[in-house]
Amino acid sequence: MQVDETARHARPTGHGRALAALALAQFICSFAGSNMNVMINDISEDLDTTVQGVQVAITLFLLVMAALMIPGGKLTDRYGRKRCFLTGLVVYAIGALLSAAAPGLGVLILGNSILEGIGTALLIPPVYILTTLLYPDVTSRARAFGVVMALGGIGAAAGPLIGGLITTAISWRAAFVFQALVIAVIVILSRRIDDPLPPDPTRSFDTAGAVLSAIGLVLVVMGILAADNNVWLMIGLLVLGALVLWWFFRSARAKEASGREPLLSLRLFDNRTSNLGLVTQNIQWLLLMGTSFTVAAYLQVVRGYDAVQTGVVFTAATLGLLATSLAAERLARRHPQRTLIMTGFTLSIAGVVVLITLVGSFATAWAFVPGLLLIGLGLGVMLTPSVNVVQSSFPEAQQGEISGLSRSVSNLGSSFGTAIAGTILVAGLSKGAYAAAMISLAVLGLGGLAAAALLPPETGTGNPRASRRQTPRTGQDPARGRPDQGL
Repeated sequence: MQVDETARHARPTGHGRALAALALAQFICSFAGSNMNVMINDISEDLDTTVQGVQVAITLFLLVMAALMIPGGKLTDRYGRKRCFLTGLVVYAIGALLSAAAPGLGVLILGNSILEGIGTALLIPPVYILTTLLYPDVTSRARAFGVVMALGGIGAAAGPLIGGLITTAISWRAAFVFQALVIAVIVILSRRIDDPLPPDPTRSFDTAGAVLSAIGLVLVVMGILAADNNVWLMIGLLVLGALVLWWFFRSARAKEASGREPLLSLRLFDNRTSNLGLVTQNIQWLLLMGTSFTVAAYLQVVRGYDAVQTGVVFTAATLGLLATSLAAERLARRHPQRTLIMTGFTLSIAGVVVLITLVGSFATAWAFVPGLLLIGLGLGVMLTPSVNVVQSSFPEAQQGEISGLSRSVSNLGSSFGTAIAGTILVAGLSKGAYAAAMISLAVLGLGGLAAAALLPPETGTGNPRASRRQTPRTGQDPARGRPDQGL
């Protein structure tokens, strides 16, 4: 086994087709989270609903992903990473096609928010687990995650442009057909993916924990969404959500103490570096999706831009994110992960300030370019290092758990970004509301910068031996794939 393990870690490259499939999967899921922002008017008119109704559909999609990502990551240990990946792709494609044919908002929510959300929760954890396992050292892993995060960031940033072009040229429904076609390409590329670790059908699954965690997260985000309608309802939902999550963590601690396997091992939170990395991930996606929703809503509702014009404005952010994401490997060789994350937050916060200042002073669309470019550059600099810090903090045996937790935290950030910004905008779609939403995002960005500053100077060293170290709970070699306990 040691010979096979050494041989596998000696070939960090040569997985081009697998990496292409994994990166495209991240692209289409991120695309789905942002492309509807430019279809708000078209969808609301076609389905005879409201802007708020479309916002609910967008937020629910992000929420379903966040709520089910931890269970999705856990299932990879039991059924295998490739099987979960392919199953997620199929469920996602069905949801996309159902959304394309939706006669009303209810069916759109079923297809886009529910089925696509479930499919994403199944397929995204394997993306990060497989990338971590196939690329064991920090340089090759940074390159691989750079490609994955670049495609993910492009999907989120270019979603408005691509969605706008498709909507204007054909229909908003064609955008969902486009998603199904990309899924078909990913399935073809996925045939050559090899699962580095065998599945373990004997692994238990904490169903009660999955239900509690999902309900708790749903209540918290719904509480944020209720802020513009009823403050007391908001407080009630947030408190109830906090209580359910407390129940979930208490249950997990009891299961772990009795020797049973919980949905999420609380020992994952003993790693301070990973905890800080998770905070930065959450706030990064909050900034990305919050900015995307705020600017798209402002351009369409306040300035009257159509879908294509709105998408073109976002090109600046897309180009900035692409440039720095694809340089992830080179940046990782030259700079510590902490430095890159802090630089990213600094650029992004500066971008928000520039955006607010210029847009408030000039009526031209060019006023959006400098700020969005800085935000894109900043996000591209820090998305990959944050993922690398978290994933590299754990051995192979815990990749299923930490990947599910990592993606849940990131998608929860996306939900928070859309919910917080959307709530402020719905309260009063005007320049004042737009500025208030962006200022809120910038303040939260300062929290991310503070978390990044607390990271150890040297993080994510990518020592290949770290992938093979023994798990702290069992002392068993995780390479054997049989761990006791991943505007």
